Amino acid sequence: MSTTPPAPSSGPTAGVPAGSGRLRAIVFDFDGVILESAEVKTEAFVELYAEHGPQVVAQVRAHHLANLGISRFKKFEWIAANLLGQALTEDAKAALGQRFTDLALARVLDAPMVAGALAALTALAPRMPLFVASGTPQDELDLIVDRRGLRGYFREVWGTPAEKPAIVRDLLTRHDLQPHQVLFIGDGLSDHKAAVATGLHFLARTTPPLHEDWVKLGARRVEDLTSLVTEVEQW
Repeated sequence: MSTTPPAPSSGPTAGVPAGSGRLRAIVFDFDGVILESAEVKTEAFVELYAEHGPQVVAQVRAHHLANLGISRFKKFEWIAANLLGQALTEDAKAALGQRFTDLALARVLDAPMVAGALAALTALAPRMPLFVASGTPQDELDLIVDRRGLRGYFREVWGTPAEKPAIVRDLLTRHDLQPHQVLFIGDGLSDHKAAVATGLHFLARTTPPLHEDWVKLGARRVEDLTSLVTEVEQW
């Protein structure tokens, strides 16, 4: 998909508890939820800023992990302003984006799927619409989804520059869905924030870097997607 969703409008301001309604749709983050590609992108950020030394690299890694699912271009801007003390021109931002793609894309295309993801998509796609809301740029996300043969499982696939709350609100409107009928599955705090902002249920795919965050938030969580069909049926 390439049409930009409309700007965010007013909507629910809190997530809903499990069990408040039968699920009719699922929104997936992509990296770290469908593909085991989250670590690939973390390492790409590290390599991108390696020339600035270990202290900057450690801060880059921490900022990236705290903002999984956020556009890489927003991270470039934050790093430039807060860690490097530099203004970032549009040309410089574009050059960083291209270098990041050069570092990460081939490895993402080769990344294995999250355990249970393919079986879950195969089982769930005939039952309800499945969507992707990702922080990956739209053209790159489309390429990855197509090259990995995943397009047929999803009703729509969305990436940046659209932000996740705007994507979700647009999907709810166009597909006549109520927030309590939709589950958002993500591995980043931005995914949880998007679910809370739009009133969706949320399920965390937990990995070691953010496990304690999910525990503190009290988020319902799974280590992979092997039990997803059962989770959906019991929600």
